[in-house]
Amino acid sequence: MLCRNPVRCAAHRDRATMQLMRWWGRLGRRLRRAALLFAVLTAVVGGLAVAGSTWWLLWLGLGAKAETPNQLDLTKIALSVTAGVGGAVALVVAYRRQRDLERGRFAELFGAAARQLGDEDPAVRLAGVYAMAGVADEFSAPVRRQQCVDVLCGYLRLPYEPDDGANHLISRAETAQESGREVERVYRLRHNDREVRRTIVRVIADHLRPYGEASWSRCDFDFTGAVLENADFEATEFAGRLTTFTGVRFVGDRAADFNRARFTGQHVTFRDAVFTAPITHFGNAEFRTARTTFDGVTFKSPQTRFDEAKFTGAHSGFIGTRFLGARTSWRAAAFQTERTSFAQATLDGEHVSFEQAVFSGQHLAFTAAQLYATTVSFEEAKLGAAPRLRFRGTRDIDFVGTEFHGAVSFARSTIAGRAADFREGDFFGEISFAGTRFTAGETDFDRPKAWVGVRFDWDDNPIAKPTSVKPNPWPPVPESAPAPAPSI
Repeated sequence: MLCRNPVRCAAHRDRATMQLMRWWGRLGRRLRRAALLFAVLTAVVGGLAVAGSTWWLLWLGLGAKAETPNQLDLTKIALSVTAGVGGAVALVVAYRRQRDLERGRFAELFGAAARQLGDEDPAVRLAGVYAMAGVADEFSAPVRRQQCVDVLCGYLRLPYEPDDGANHLISRAETAQESGREVERVYRLRHNDREVRRTIVRVIADHLRPYGEASWSRCDFDFTGAVLENADFEATEFAGRLTTFTGVRFVGDRAADFNRARFTGQHVTFRDAVFTAPITHFGNAEFRTARTTFDGVTFKSPQTRFDEAKFTGAHSGFIGTRFLGARTSWRAAAFQTERTSFAQATLDGEHVSFEQAVFSGQHLAFTAAQLYATTVSFEEAKLGAAPRLRFRGTRDIDFVGTEFHGAVSFARSTIAGRAADFREGDFFGEISFAGTRFTAGETDFDRPKAWVGVRFDWDDNPIAKPTSVKPNPWPPVPESAPAPAPSI
């Protein structure tokens, strides 16, 4: 079925993906719990197989003759079998006892750290952060470590207002009118919580960097709805199945920094997150996941940078994303995902740059996007790729219904692939295709909503227009414009 609403369909796909990953995680935990029994049975069966093989080789290869056992021999065999079974039972009991001791020690340390995190005293909560990190480092089993990480992420998801993060207030009273009466509500606060939260982020980030003594990179991280101040994830690696920044507010007086971060798990999502930090930095970041989602994100930072970022995998989505800061840069970014979508995205502000960016996947969509920035540059960008080796080339480039307002430049860019569709676009401003190479099988500008200020190399010589560029005759006629009178 054709998707009529890209934003809604993308949300449904994300929910289905997350449910599938959670089910897979539960299955993995069940299999890990059954691993002990499987190991013991394997050892017993393996021992019997070795004994049987040894007897068979002696009998067949070395000519050992089987003799009828007497009562003493039968007794020896019975005692040997009993000893073997007893040893296997002892092994199981010892293994389970050791496992229970480890579980008990983990529960004790984990509980103590959790109680510290819940204390009213910020100094005790700080100690709880380091205690929980120590438990995660000591117990390297994936399930145990994941529990500790979940607690730290859960703390960050608790309600928090940055304005209250550094004061000494333990409660706040608010008065409201209800049914004609004044009602006072008292809200309890975790006073001086800012440093605790920053410490959690710092501890997590340190364990995601290459120099960390114990790596947490393969854990899942769920920051849904958290408020992260001065979040510094520079040079970190998220390699877990699911990394979730859904609805996160990135605030503070310093950058929200993901410079050189690597996302190598199955799915990373920033859906509906809001960036208001002075700088949002994803420069040189690598998104090597099956699905990367920035749908519905609002970038309000004065500067947003994705310079030289690299996207690979099945899908990278910026559907409905709003870039509202003064400057947004995707300079030399590489989109190698099978499907890249900026459908219904809003590019506003003073300057948006896709200069030298490369879109080489099978599908590229800017469907119904709003290019409202004062200047938007695709100069020297490569939109689409020709077939090569096993790659069949870009199938479609979709700018259908896109609004090109302001100064938009495709100068010296390359539009390649099977087809590029600019139909029903709203071209109003200074839109330049000077020096653009149209190598796609077909590039269609038919039925524009407006056609004002658009420049091509063949404006003065329509005969020089490539035959692959439509419509014919040229130039396109806006839908609202009267049709040309037929020639007599």
